[in-house]
Amino acid sequence: MGIAEIFLTALSLAMDAFAVSVTNGVAVADFKKRYAVKMGLYFGVFQFVMPLVGYALGSGLRSYIEAFDHWIAFGLLALIGGSMIREALVGGEEYGGKKTAAEALNARVLAVQAVATSIDALAVGISFSLLPGVNMWLSCSIIGLVAFALSFAGGIMGRGIGGFLKDKAELAGGAVLIGIGLKILIEHLFF
Repeated sequence: MGIAEIFLTALSLAMDAFAVSVTNGVAVADFKKRYAVKMGLYFGVFQFVMPLVGYALGSGLRSYIEAFDHWIAFGLLALIGGSMIREALVGGEEYGGKKTAAEALNARVLAVQAVATSIDALAVGISFSLLPGVNMWLSCSIIGLVAFALSFAGGIMGRGIGGFLKDKAELAGGAVLIGIGLKILIEHLFF
C-alpha cells in the first residue's frame, strides 16, 4: 500500500472527526484555538491507536467487530447530539444556553466523540492485517496526523460558523451529530 492510498484512507477516516469538530466549534460559546488543538489531539490520537488495535486483533475477530461497531458509533453520537438538542430547546439555565468550552469539551465528552468517530479506523486496521507489507507505524502516523489537522481546522471553521448561527448553533450541532451517526449506521447496514 502506497503513501497515496494511505493518505486517501486517512482523509476518509477523518471526515467524521472533521464534522464533529465543526459541530463543537459551532456549539461552544467561548471556543478558542487551544480547544481546536485539544480536539485535534483527541481525534488524532484515537485515529492513530484504533488501526493499531484493529491490526493486533487481526482477521479472527473481524466479523464480530463489524457486526456491531456501527451501532456503537450511532448510539454515542445520537446520545451526544440528542443532549445538545435538548439543551438548545430547553435552555441550559446554568450556562445561559451555550456551554462553555471547559464544560462541553471535557475529557469524557472528547473521548466519547473520538471513540465514536474512530471505530471505522479499527476496522481499517483489521483490513490492513490482511494485506501484505503494510507499514502500520507509517500508516497510523499519517492517519493520526490527518485526523489532527482536519479536526483542528474543523473546530476553527465551526467557531466562525457559530458566530453566524448564534442561538441556533447548538440545535444545528446536535442535528449534525445525529446525522453523522445515522450516516455511519446506514452505510454499515445497507452498503
